[in-house]
Formats: sequence, structure tokens, C-alpha cells
Amino acid sequence: MTHGLHIPVLVDEVVLALALAPDQTVVDGTFGRGGYSKAILAAAPVKLIGIDRDPAAIASGQAIAAAHPERLTLVEGKFGEMATLLARLGIDRVDAVALDIGVSSPQIDDPERGFSFRGDGPLDMRMGGEGPDAARVVNTMAEAELADIIWRYGEERLSRRVAKAIVAARAETPIERTAALARIVRSCVPSSKDGIDPATRTFQALRIYVNDELGELARGLSAAERLLKAGGRLAIVSFHSLEDRAIKNFLKARAGAEPTGSRHLPDTSAQRRAPSFRLVQRKPIVAGPQELARNPRARSAKLRVAERTAAPAWPEEIAA
Repeated sequence: MTHGLHIPVLVDEVVLALALAPDQTVVDGTFGRGGYSKAILAAAPVKLIGIDRDPAAIASGQAIAAAHPERLTLVEGKFGEMATLLARLGIDRVDAVALDIGVSSPQIDDPERGFSFRGDGPLDMRMGGEGPDAARVVNTMAEAELADIIWRYGEERLSRRVAKAIVAARAETPIERTAALARIVRSCVPSSKDGIDPATRTFQALRIYVNDELGELARGLSAAERLLKAGGRLAIVSFHSLEDRAIKNFLKARAGAEPTGSRHLPDTSAQRRAPSFRLVQRKPIVAGPQELARNPRARSAKLRVAERTAAPAWPEEIAA
């Protein structure tokens, strides 16, 4: 089985944003194939915990861990549960957290994982091994719910048409392969002028739903807020507007960038919570021309950076 090379995006910018110092404890919450972890370990004598829900990522990272004895600890699990995972290691505070949100190149490039419409494989899409796979969703979900998922998570304007075509096709035979689903979507979504495959948004929507990626992101942001020491850095790379919007709103709220009361409404500033984060940069960091030339995947990447204040973490139930 051949995995594609995963080139970490904005890796230099992430390492710089983390403001690393000797003997710090750092979390790479989305270890993947270790791109960020290797750069972090090379940049400073820190102790690093690499977390990933994908058993294949943890297995492939053993060689990196062996090359950095006593410095890299690999943990299989979801980054949204990092506070619990770290507590098992006796760690309740960290100096920096790095997150790279979304699917990795090896996951996409392996047809057997079922993430991609470019090859043919089982319609799976699970980053870990747990929960219903994409085939289960596609073959059992009601048409209206399916359309809602494709619209909400894929921002596919023809979501109802796609859902209707899926339901009609599955009535003839179950949809079990990625190539079959891609054909169905392409039959009812016209090609775009920008050359993006018509199946892109539907596959993205199913992947996000199957893995509860936005829920996981929300839990991960709250976990990082609870774990980071005062002055600790959070660096997050995202690739889709849904993810970036959630990150932006969370950090903006936690940094106290909420509207003040107007003359028609009472000013509730006295009741406001103290900001738990300081925005290091208000605008996201994006890839430069050189990185874009060598790694097209970087074109949609956005890096947001924030620094933890000494204020208590906000309750998790407070929405960003």
C-alpha cells in the first residue's frame, strides 16, 4: 500500500507562532505523518505529545518517536479529548498547542480509506475506526437529512438535487464505493469553471459529518483553552471556510472582541468574562508564493494564532 507524501502547510509559520522555549511541553493535536512534530522537535528542546485518532498515523510515527527518545510521546485519540488524554500522562498544563484541521494527504491518497472521489474504494471516510461509515450514511439517511448535511457541511447549492439522485440510485442498488457515489453526484452537478470536481463538496460534507469534525474542533478549542498556561500559544491551521469561521469566532469571543452595549441597550461589560486569549494577529496568516508553488494544498490554508491570558477558562457551554 502506497501512501502519498504529506507536506505540512505553513510549518515554519506554525513553529514561529508557538514561541517555543527549552523544556516546554507542547501538544501536536493532529499528528498525521509528523510534519509539524518533526519541525517542532528540531526547533527547540521541548517535550512533545503527538495525538491522532488514526491508528495508521500513530503506527507510522513510531520511527519519529524512536529518533527522539524521551521527547516525543504518541497517543491514539481525538484532539477534542486532549485534556483527558494528557491527564492520563500526568499532564494538566502545557505551553503550546498546534492543530492542523482536516484530512491528511495519506488518508486521501489511499483509496481503501474511502475519502477521495479520484480513485475507487470502499465508501468509508472514517479517520478512526469507530462509528458509522459514509456508506451507512448514504444508504440509510432520509433524503431531507442527506440534503441538509450536503448543504451545511459542503455548502453545495444543489444539495437537494444531489440527495434526490442518491436516494434514487440506492433504491436500485446500495452505494458502497467512492467511484459510484462520485458518478451519481457528477450526473446532477455541472462542472465548474474553476475546474473543481463536481463531487468535491458532497465528499467534503460526508467526511465532516462522519467524523463530527466541527464538533471535534469546538471540543479541541475548549480543551486547548483549559490546558494552556498563561502566555501559552495556540496555532491552528484550517483549510475550509466552515472551520476557519468557527476558529475565528471562538478566538474573537475569547479575546473579548464582542460588541459593546448601545445607547438603546444596557452596557453589560461589568458582567463580561475576562478574555482568556489575546489575538497575536487579527488576520490569518496565509502561504507565500514560494510555498504555493511547491504545495498547491496550501492555497486555502489559514493560520490563526492566539496567546493564553491568566484569566480562567470560559465554561464549555458558552458558544463562540
